[in-house]
Amino acid sequence: MPTSAPPSNRFERRRAETRKALVHAARQILAETGDTGASIQAIAERADVGFGSFYNHFQSKTELFDAAVVDALEEFGQTFDERLAGIDDPAELVAGGFRLSARLAASHPELMQVLRRRGLAHLHSDNGLTARALRDLQVGIASGRFSALDPTVALSALGGTLLSLVELRFARPDLDGDEAAANLAEMVLRMLGLAPDDAHEVARRPLPDLA
Repeated sequence: MPTSAPPSNRFERRRAETRKALVHAARQILAETGDTGASIQAIAERADVGFGSFYNHFQSKTELFDAAVVDALEEFGQTFDERLAGIDDPAELVAGGFRLSARLAASHPELMQVLRRRGLAHLHSDNGLTARALRDLQVGIASGRFSALDPTVALSALGGTLLSLVELRFARPDLDGDEAAANLAEMVLRMLGLAPDDAHEVARRPLPDLA
């Protein structure tokens, strides 16, 4: 999960640990079933915290599940930052995002199930992968690497395609995920204005391993 500066005293550490446990329990529920109807008692038991602790951190289950999605999306974005560090070409960053997502479906299934079930509602949020993707689109358009497009509209197209890829990876685990992701990345890059040969080459550049 995403990390932040450690709390400064024991009370704050315990409070942070309780909140983290509740968020993790909510993430597990979203990944397993997508059902947000679980009772607060059931969530607290799964988190191994007292029932009363819930209201020290969240006013409602809706607030908790929203926090769980934001937490997952931020982890998703941080993973991309780590794996794609040092890449300056916005086209390669876009392609790498698609291809890493296909691999994460196997290596980080809980994270990707949350994205699969709740990602669409957060497609235009200000955190997680969305802010990073919008940044890369804006850089690509400003530099002339991409066609002059409305970045928000382009983000909708990229996000929808990415979520479709994630759905494909879970619905058809028999398919070659790397090949499907590379093909989709190539199509997206052509949509963004790259020439066919360029899009094909960029979509198949070496990727870092997901340890």
